[in-house]
Amino acid sequence: MTDHILIERPETAPQVQVIRFNRPEKKNAITRAMYQTMTDALKAAEDTPDIRVHAFLGTEGCFSAGNDLADFLAFAMSGNMGREVIDFLVALASTRKPVVSGVDGLAIGIGTTIHLHCDLTIASDRSLFKTPFVDLALVPEAASSLLAPRVMGHQRAFALLALGEGFSAAEAKEAGLIWKVTSPDAVEAETLSLAAKLAAKPPEALRIARDLMRGSPDTVLDRIQKEAEHFAAQLKSAEARVAFEAFMKR
Repeated sequence: MTDHILIERPETAPQVQVIRFNRPEKKNAITRAMYQTMTDALKAAEDTPDIRVHAFLGTEGCFSAGNDLADFLAFAMSGNMGREVIDFLVALASTRKPVVSGVDGLAIGIGTTIHLHCDLTIASDRSLFKTPFVDLALVPEAASSLLAPRVMGHQRAFALLALGEGFSAAEAKEAGLIWKVTSPDAVEAETLSLAAKLAAKPPEALRIARDLMRGSPDTVLDRIQKEAEHFAAQLKSAEARVAFEAFMKR
């Protein structure tokens, strides 16, 4: 199961910890075990001085399709978002080291909102960012209801999170969700090169600069918890049951 998340230290960038989605047969859908592996990796790296940057990558043609369907349905049955999910989001929002990401192809749900916590994201020109939360009678997560309007303004954020519109890589760049668009075969190399450049910076100066730009994580952590409460309540709702049934019939 842990092979579905690969934790790597590239030879070309030894001060970078790569967290790689590696479940291509399921479009890198994220299970509870995968969330736990990523949480453990983030926390361990925070206490490892020679790791200076976190980097998230997927596989060819897919970053992540979001939550695993089986786990998602289990959440619906229990009315609980899952402690592993919350723990990961808290760890991601709390990291003191820079976070970069490289996207090629599908980025759905958390596969999109994770980049709101990244300092720099590179995406291929065939990438698609989409968050179908409301279509499933649910609500935004990962503090996206706070971060997306802050990054891209209310109307674009509303189109992404509430209307459920898909954003191309070019639209995501224009909205400020990602930094750069490149070709599919260049995503990983450019992401790792970017991470290596950050890792070579004076670490304390970089940390302070990042903290000044991002501000206190407290409001983000509070929004993660508030969203989770609404998410859990919606999972138990009649409209969510109808939406899930319609989804399963597709």
